[in-house]
Amino acid sequence: MARWLKILFFALIVRPLVLVILGLNIRHRERLISHGPAIIVANHNSHLDTLVLMSLFPLSQLHQLRPVAAFDYFMSNPFLAWFTTQVIGIIPIERKRQSSTQSDPLAQVHEALNNGDIIIIFPEGTRGEPEKIQRFKTGIVHLTKAHPTVPTIPIFLHGLGKVLPKGEGLLVPFFCDVFIGTSLYWQGERKVFMGKLEQQMETLASERGCSKWE
Repeated sequence: MARWLKILFFALIVRPLVLVILGLNIRHRERLISHGPAIIVANHNSHLDTLVLMSLFPLSQLHQLRPVAAFDYFMSNPFLAWFTTQVIGIIPIERKRQSSTQSDPLAQVHEALNNGDIIIIFPEGTRGEPEKIQRFKTGIVHLTKAHPTVPTIPIFLHGLGKVLPKGEGLLVPFFCDVFIGTSLYWQGERKVFMGKLEQQMETLASERGCSKWE
């Protein structure tokens, strides 16, 4: 039932919104993978970011797409928790480990990758200012190190922070761009991987002329 609700929600609401009202300009679409497991990494300026990224894939792959989201925000009330987990398919995680004895907060993410899913993650950790990229947190390293054969695909989003910025509830029509990078793999060192990831994001951002690391 939830799978069909997800397909209907994206087919009747999300795709018309994203592809018609916003009018996405997608660069390097051929770099997207056609199956999982995979890790999609993107900058984060708006709640629309997740829906746009999921719209890049065919409806037949929706059940494989698992956005990683903050437990404290999206599980704050019963309806939001049901909608985001059952219809959107998020994996809620605690942003801060409460104690050293707490189980791995990424356990469900590892399980999803082992099951062949496509993970969507925002390494900035939270939504930033429109069209600015905050420095990536290194939590992504734990995933890539544990799954060295799984591709990590960087994607730069531009314009969504103006369409629905943080703290706003009304959409403002604005043309949006999506720049898809080439796949990265774990190569044994945290600094090397993070350097290549940030370099790719910098390159993708520069294609739009808005490279602004904070």
